[in-house]
Amino acid sequence: MQLANRLDQLPPYLFLEISRKIAEKRAQGMDVISFGIGDPDIPTPKHILTALKTTSDDPPNHRYPESDGLPEMRQAIARWYTRRFDIELGDKEIVPLIGAKEGIGHMALCLIDPGDIALVPDPAYPVYSVGTMFAGGTSYMMPLLEENAFHPDLSQIPEDVARKAKVLWFNYPNNPTGALATPELFEEVVAFAKEYDVAVCHDACYSEVTFDGYVAPSFLQTPGAMDVGIEFHSLSKTYNMTGWRIGMAVGNQQLIDALVRVKSNLDSGIPQAVQYMGIEALDNTTPEWLAANNEIYRRRRDRVVDALTAIGLQVNRPKSGFYIWARCPDGWTSAQLATELLDKHAVVVTPGRGYGEAGEGYIRLSLTTPDERVDEGLKRLEGWRLPDAPAR
Repeated sequence: MQLANRLDQLPPYLFLEISRKIAEKRAQGMDVISFGIGDPDIPTPKHILTALKTTSDDPPNHRYPESDGLPEMRQAIARWYTRRFDIELGDKEIVPLIGAKEGIGHMALCLIDPGDIALVPDPAYPVYSVGTMFAGGTSYMMPLLEENAFHPDLSQIPEDVARKAKVLWFNYPNNPTGALATPELFEEVVAFAKEYDVAVCHDACYSEVTFDGYVAPSFLQTPGAMDVGIEFHSLSKTYNMTGWRIGMAVGNQQLIDALVRVKSNLDSGIPQAVQYMGIEALDNTTPEWLAANNEIYRRRRDRVVDALTAIGLQVNRPKSGFYIWARCPDGWTSAQLATELLDKHAVVVTPGRGYGEAGEGYIRLSLTTPDERVDEGLKRLEGWRLPDAPAR
């Protein structure tokens, strides 16, 4: 049989490749400690699990859900947005998602025709560009450079590219760099989108994982943002719900309607009992619980940053997200450094090149590893100094 040519264009999915390497090493008897994928090790709160147990006994929740979600779920999202960002959303400006990844992947089908261009940050979550490729489009990569605070420089986008672009993707608090947005960046994006008639998709999945008093804004708080864009959120990161697959997109009604139309043809929505978990999470999770959950990540952040600094790596101390973005020593590629750490110390990190060309020269470490494993991983690195850079 013959498979579609588009599969030949797919890069290996980064996290699947990492999981395979971990499995290989463990099969060899190696005790591997993973700072790879960002998958919270902390359990889903009990009150959210109780909502699942209660509603899963209700026979109507055993049937097909609607692709645009329960009205109660959309209402809970609207209430949360009002409390959190002082933004009032209409019912047609909201759609629940089977995880933010699903909505991000489907969004390209709403906006991209063969030959169209998507403006995609580099480094970035790979699904932005993969979704574009599936829709027949081309990704124009916008480098996120440390000297520019890991912000895209929109002035460097060629005029012909800007005029052909259909969508601009961006993500703050940023994965993988940990960078933060400024009001000026949001305003610049809105102005660019209006000048070139470009839709904006903002991935805000890490907005609630914050430290040191930082409070992340919403792109939709920016004047004019609702005219041009939508915002994606995930309950996975905020409430430790990666396994339940639930998120949301909100914003411009035309874009939300397009996403609902695509979803209604390609998926059957979130199981209703899981939506009731989402309602409980959004309505009844206390600020105290969220602060305590983030404090766990803050402590891990400080331990990891201090340990990496002690062995000579250049590391920023992020105020949001649960990733550490560390610069590789001179002469080392990200893959070489990741291989060195895995082979010599059984410690898994993610090579920055996996997030794009501009990610080369960095590694990413996730803080979603239990405390005792974090301590053991850092102990393995104590006193370690990199050997001379390997030949390329």
